Amino acid sequence: MKGVYFLVSTLAILASATFLVSASDPGPLQDFCVALNDTKSAEAVFVNGKFCKDPKLVNANDFFFSGLQNPRNTQNPLGSNVTAVNVDNLLGLNTLGISLARIDFAPNGLNPPHTHPRATEILVVLEGTLYVGFVTSNGDGNRLFTKVLNKGDVFVFPIGLIHFQLNVGHVNAVAFAGLSSQNPGVITIAKAVFGSQPPINSDVLAKAFQVDDNVVDNLQKQFWYDNN
Repeated sequence: MKGVYFLVSTLAILASATFLVSASDPGPLQDFCVALNDTKSAEAVFVNGKFCKDPKLVNANDFFFSGLQNPRNTQNPLGSNVTAVNVDNLLGLNTLGISLARIDFAPNGLNPPHTHPRATEILVVLEGTLYVGFVTSNGDGNRLFTKVLNKGDVFVFPIGLIHFQLNVGHVNAVAFAGLSSQNPGVITIAKAVFGSQPPINSDVLAKAFQVDDNVVDNLQKQFWYDNN
């Protein structure tokens, strides 16, 4: 009987500890959500995510998106095109913590190094051959994990880590990605660093990248294409 009591007590303590550890503020669903003390202010009032439609007014079209079967135009400097399906164009995704993207690649097309600050990504190749990879955080030594994926292969990119996909085949490639946020966000590394508005001080970037100021100036003058 004492053994049963001890087991029940231990389970109760573990359950309490789990509850306490898992308790936290809700995750952000956009880059930031600054508090507004005066809700009657003329300033626009936003929530962390989207306002909810009256459930009685919801219909099937709120959960529907069409057109992902069509190839996308990849005639751009990167040779790729990302078609995102998230809460901005499929409103029924609000609060559900998931979204989708179709990625089209021309031969040698690249989805450049980028991160999703709010989501893990799982990628499946429908057509073609992709060289994919991600880089771990500084504390893990910035290790590079790569794989060549063929039709039907799946690869996971952990949340927040820099990752990329390159079409290494001689024909077009298509992949679909599932993401664990209704609004995963995208930060394309080159564009964010060298194409920010206003520009980052060139002295900062020259020292960070250990290059001459002229190199930074030239990079900042480029047009940084965004395929998202």
